Amino acid sequence: MDTKHRILDEALTLFSEKGYANVFVADIAERVGIKAPSLYKHYKSKQAIFDAIIEEMNRRFLEEAGALQINGADAVVDAEIYKHISEEQLITLGNNLFLYFLHDDYTRRFRKMLTIEQFHAKKLADVYMKQYVDDPLSYQGMLFGLMVSAGVLQAENVEIMTLHFYAPIYMLLTICDREPEREAEALKTMEAHIRQFNRLYARDEKVIQDNKKKSRRKVK
Repeated sequence: MDTKHRILDEALTLFSEKGYANVFVADIAERVGIKAPSLYKHYKSKQAIFDAIIEEMNRRFLEEAGALQINGADAVVDAEIYKHISEEQLITLGNNLFLYFLHDDYTRRFRKMLTIEQFHAKKLADVYMKQYVDDPLSYQGMLFGLMVSAGVLQAENVEIMTLHFYAPIYMLLTICDREPEREAEALKTMEAHIRQFNRLYARDEKVIQDNKKKSRRKVK
């Protein structure tokens, strides 16, 4: 790991242990094993380090999404992917994403830090809301809206449907953060949640099959 990434890694550890406000650039430099002036060659401030941590976390997520054969950021692209997968494939994908957010050490430490610090600083509360509420709901709302338009899902209110899907998953994540021994139980609940979600919103298998046929024709 190069110095720039070591700075981010050690800073994130310190932020999650002591809180953002209680960590100074000199503390991060000491943890990395360099002097503060050397650290400033890489990042001009603690805020710059924090911003770089968010960028790195998002980069890691997109890398994981790519490995799972989805985009993860572009709802238009992902809507086309989700149109063609079965319920079993959706459950597998959901479980893999859940386990990534639960166990990826970088993501886990960042979530721990923001969960605590949101009550101490408005700026960090805003980051918490963007990272774990506004952005996920925006992306998933657009995704579900496109799938409703395609006839794969049916809903009177896409915004409420999005809350129905996302809120239980984030609740399960917070439960496992506090009680890791409940992971297996959470995964079973996740599967039941996805199956019931599909039943409630009338996932039309005929439309999925038609979309698969159209997709195969385009490939030919």
